Amino acid sequence: MAKRPLIIDTDCGIDDAQAIMMALAAPDIRVLAVTCVFGNTSVENVCQNVLRVLDVCERQEIPVFRGSGGPLVGASSQARDHFGTDGLGDVFKDQDPQWEQKIQKEHAVNAMIRLVNENQKQVSLVALGPLTNLALAVRLDPGFPQKLKDLFIMGGNMEGKGNVSLCAEFNFAMDAESAYVVLEDFLCPTYLASWEFACRNALTWDFFNQLVSQNAPAAVFMRTVTSRCWAFSQEASRNKRDVHFGPGFVSYDAYAMAACIDGSVVTESIECPVRVELQGSMSRGMVVLDRTDELKKSHNVFVLTKCDAEKFRRLLVESVRQPRR
Repeated sequence: MAKRPLIIDTDCGIDDAQAIMMALAAPDIRVLAVTCVFGNTSVENVCQNVLRVLDVCERQEIPVFRGSGGPLVGASSQARDHFGTDGLGDVFKDQDPQWEQKIQKEHAVNAMIRLVNENQKQVSLVALGPLTNLALAVRLDPGFPQKLKDLFIMGGNMEGKGNVSLCAEFNFAMDAESAYVVLEDFLCPTYLASWEFACRNALTWDFFNQLVSQNAPAAVFMRTVTSRCWAFSQEASRNKRDVHFGPGFVSYDAYAMAACIDGSVVTESIECPVRVELQGSMSRGMVVLDRTDELKKSHNVFVLTKCDAEKFRRLLVESVRQPRR
């Protein structure tokens, strides 16, 4: 059986790295490219982080493309530092002096459009960071979304609860205009793994500790990059403080990737039109779910609500048994 082609658009932090590893371990997935966008850290750091992940998994043949370094409109917001200033916990002191030579010369948006045109109606796109590259793609090629097989997004919310502002989730808050454009103009089947979806399907810290205690290179890598920031999250969980990672182990981006790899991981979802709020002084970047057809939109989005925890755990376990072809 032919492998399903996949493009990963990422602002590669720790949970992005886990999601990328999950895709690389999936036996029926072929990663065509990784496209990079600002978010957890600068786009330059994101490129280097992706190269590190591919090195650990011995998948250096996968092309990496540099994309947008800031939002569609206005100046960049200050990135959070929960994952460290470099996105991977600030645990690596060495830097590959040749990293720029390993990044493709073609811009990420152009590469995304080209690869989808070469594989029309076949490519799944998984977006793990701010949606700037995707918004630019549809502006350059208005037919781009219809050429995709489907789109999976980690971002947004479903109850107006935010993690970087009162009402907005990080990825959408970092570039609200791009989130608006994507959820208005991408008419392909679209699946939204929101912040609340991830938090409410959290796994235990005991599982996390078992996951990263293996000796495979990918497990050692995850143990290293999580050694500082997730130790704080575990302590906060034990003290029942409300933190970004919620009451357990939550690898946010992995939920969107798991839904793409195996649709049966998702056991419940809400199908309805959505819109991203741009004007509210307290709600900019918030996702509004239209369950009463007030917006009169023709396109629905699948907002994920529940997942099969056992299947999700298995995908995570496979993700750290790298390298694997």
